Amino acid sequence: MEWTREMRYRKLSDVPEEEYLKLLDETDRAPWRQHFHIQPPTGLLNDPNGFVYYKGEYHLFYQWFPLGAVHGVKYWYHLTSHDLVTFKAHGAALAPDTTFDSHGVYSGSAIVVDEQLHVVYTGNHRTADWERIPYQLVAVLTSQDFVKREQPIIKGPHTGYTEHFRDPKVWFDNGSYFAVIGAQRLDQTGTIVVYRSPDFKDWEFVSELKTDYTDFGYMWECPDYFELDGHDVILFCPQGVEADGEQYKNIHQSGYLLGTLDKETFQMTHGDFIELDHGFDFYAPQTTLAEDGRRLLIGWMGLPDTAYPTDAYNWANCLTIPRELTVEDGRLRQRPLKEWQKRRGTVETAEGYAMKHNIKLHPYEGNCYELLVDIIENESTEFYIELRVSKKESTLLSYNQRERRFTLDRSESGQLAGDEDTRRSVVLEHDLRHIQVFMDESSIEIFLNHGERVMTARIFPAGDARGIRTSTESGQVYFKFTKYQLLQH
Repeated sequence: MEWTREMRYRKLSDVPEEEYLKLLDETDRAPWRQHFHIQPPTGLLNDPNGFVYYKGEYHLFYQWFPLGAVHGVKYWYHLTSHDLVTFKAHGAALAPDTTFDSHGVYSGSAIVVDEQLHVVYTGNHRTADWERIPYQLVAVLTSQDFVKREQPIIKGPHTGYTEHFRDPKVWFDNGSYFAVIGAQRLDQTGTIVVYRSPDFKDWEFVSELKTDYTDFGYMWECPDYFELDGHDVILFCPQGVEADGEQYKNIHQSGYLLGTLDKETFQMTHGDFIELDHGFDFYAPQTTLAEDGRRLLIGWMGLPDTAYPTDAYNWANCLTIPRELTVEDGRLRQRPLKEWQKRRGTVETAEGYAMKHNIKLHPYEGNCYELLVDIIENESTEFYIELRVSKKESTLLSYNQRERRFTLDRSESGQLAGDEDTRRSVVLEHDLRHIQVFMDESSIEIFLNHGERVMTARIFPAGDARGIRTSTESGQVYFKFTKYQLLQH
């Protein structure tokens, strides 16, 4: 089906109830539905938004087009959780129902101001000539619903920037409120701009964030700023960066700068831009502080302008599991949220040598599990672990000991997403000793050496692809496998 502009901008309020109920039922029965990842009830999910802890629970939103697996007029879908392990769905919290967000509720963030939860987001407005005007808007949570302020806090792009001016992330520091916004300069290069407010009502442009990356893609989306372990961290998603060896191989990238930010001049002294995830499907991450002060991250397990096999069933994408961030050895490290151990159910273990000739270690059953792999001894030049194995399919993990190169190969994982590029590799700083995998019906998240590197991907195997097996190129490896069936809530 070809989606016309009119179809993409059809609003949920204009859809007969019977039609939407049918779509809900079709999505519920569709293949590759996830068991423990956040996914849309229908349609397309993208950026996580408004991630915040407020009055004893976490609030999390995501951008949502309800009517199909395409980018159309966006809503914010609302979830809450006491522990980020189980979530309660509340449906659409923000709809495109004002002049300023008439063509979509775009990305943003949340903050508690005067003991009330405020969300700040970009409203997408189109004129009759289809000219885009971005507005930065605020909505406040009342006892019943979110109430939008009548006027934007920032009207249109600042002078010197194009219509691509969006995704505010807000925070409070030393008596003032700040916001970073992703922007595109008039010369078609990406950057981040900074605004400040004394009262969360009147906002003024302060400066462009000054970094060494003055010509690095044509647009920077989804900026985030925070302090962590004595460092300043800027996250952002540069679009239009060309591949460089094993770097920047996805259609758009997501990464960070680590260093020191001068909060008067907004000059940042930093190291290289480092990708957050080395897999195929990760974008638009957002962070928040946990109740106990930990810095947590959730990302979109998908990419813009990418086709997925689930599109044929009118749904697409999910969110990653929550991750805890730390700074270690001068880099961000991501670990699965420790509270997720509550989901662990039946445990199985296997231990022994893997040698040449593709010896099968254990006939694991089930598609949704957490797998811990400890490499006790490694005398091989390269070893292989195959997951979701059947006679025709497998998802291949391999590790080259000499190069410290870990590779995820989904060329035989079933139906393919995106283009024909099916391999991603990353070089580790330390010998590989530990692998942690979260496997769901149509995704895999891999944490290497307790979060030294992370690889995230969607995979679309057949239902009978359930096995696990190991082999080596030469030499032998002594493995210990621990597999937890993950409880569904």
